[in-house]
Amino acid sequence: MTKKIAILFILILAFWIQPYAQNNPTREELQKQEQTLRKELDELNRLKDQIQRNKKSTLAQMAIIKSKIAKREALVNSIGKQVKLIDAAIFANQLDVAKLNKDLDTLKSKYEKSIVFAYKSRSGYEYLNFLFSASSFNDAVKRITYLKSYRQNREAQAAAIDMSQKDLNQKIGQLGYNKKDRLQVLGVQNEQLKVLVDDRKEQDKIIIQLKGKEQEVTAQLKQKEAQRKKMQSALMTIIRRETLEAEKKEKERLAKLKANNEAVAKSKPDASNNKSTIKGGNKVGDVEGGLTKTAGDRPYSALETTEEGREASILIENSKGALPWPVDKGNVFVHFGVENMPGTKLNRKSDGIELAVPKGSSVKSIANGQVRYTGDINGDLTVFVQHGKYFSTYTHLSNINVSVGQEVRAGTILGRSGVNIEGEGSLLFMISNDKGAFLDPENWLKIRR
Repeated sequence: MTKKIAILFILILAFWIQPYAQNNPTREELQKQEQTLRKELDELNRLKDQIQRNKKSTLAQMAIIKSKIAKREALVNSIGKQVKLIDAAIFANQLDVAKLNKDLDTLKSKYEKSIVFAYKSRSGYEYLNFLFSASSFNDAVKRITYLKSYRQNREAQAAAIDMSQKDLNQKIGQLGYNKKDRLQVLGVQNEQLKVLVDDRKEQDKIIIQLKGKEQEVTAQLKQKEAQRKKMQSALMTIIRRETLEAEKKEKERLAKLKANNEAVAKSKPDASNNKSTIKGGNKVGDVEGGLTKTAGDRPYSALETTEEGREASILIENSKGALPWPVDKGNVFVHFGVENMPGTKLNRKSDGIELAVPKGSSVKSIANGQVRYTGDINGDLTVFVQHGKYFSTYTHLSNINVSVGQEVRAGTILGRSGVNIEGEGSLLFMISNDKGAFLDPENWLKIRR
């Protein structure tokens, strides 16, 4: 009964571990993820130390400590997954050890019986009697062959026992290594948990500071909100301008095609009975109906009436989740969307992501496109790049390397990063569509880990 319960327990545990092993990253992938997170945490620590030395705003400190806590939690979670993988390896090795022990016991039992039988039949008389009792010459040959094969089988049994013993020793050694590895990884996880507690205590201190500087923080948030609205207004102006220009060009193209069709129709005798319809090219509707609501299979957008516009949009859409980052290095310390300032009733809204980067870092276009604006917006040097019906925005720049109308490729250097309102090295990056709706860049850029 006890043996059946043990087998049932092993089956249940194997059923629980197998899906985990199949649906989760490997140990090597988790270790790479851990290394990346540690590097990002080191960068954030350097930035935090710099802010503290310069006695900069608590608003920036809060953004950094929140980012640190999020990455620290991700690091603890990654290490926890490694522990589970080690547990799965320990369990698998324990099963192998149990199986090898069982097989070894069986081999030893059979070999023992073989030795006992050989001992009882050890006299030469019994050997000769076994041969001479053969009924014929062929029967005698068969008996000699049997005796040889019996001896060979016994030797093979001894070799199998020796091999099984070596395999068992190897598995026991691997099991011991797994257990030591588990203890070491658990120690690392415990260290990170302690640091996480310290990070949360530091966050609590900053919250107290924020409460004491609420008026100052409110002024900073108002300044950021004014900057955000001016950036939004500038983008909408560019979208409206480009949309009107695209619609104008499309109407001119359609009018020209209509005139050409009418000229061709008049030159034919039966022209009065024909109805002209524009075909081919970048069709968005017939001449009589003007612009329609669709362009091919896509929802209509004036910024996609050209083949180049549609291709640029489709390239962006097909690359969602895999677009390159605008900077080679940098941590996101302000995320997209509305964020509440802990300990206060204040909220901060961001239309993009803000990355902590050293001033002067190269800022690159995330995709092929055309530069639509370069200049100062509310004290921030900014570049807008159009990618079909999508726009990417790069601001907090210290200088700009491109000009309006310039075609750029993915990776083209647009300029160098500058500083934000708090005076810290940063880049504010945004993605929006032809309606002026901002999209979360972290859903479009490739995962760095």
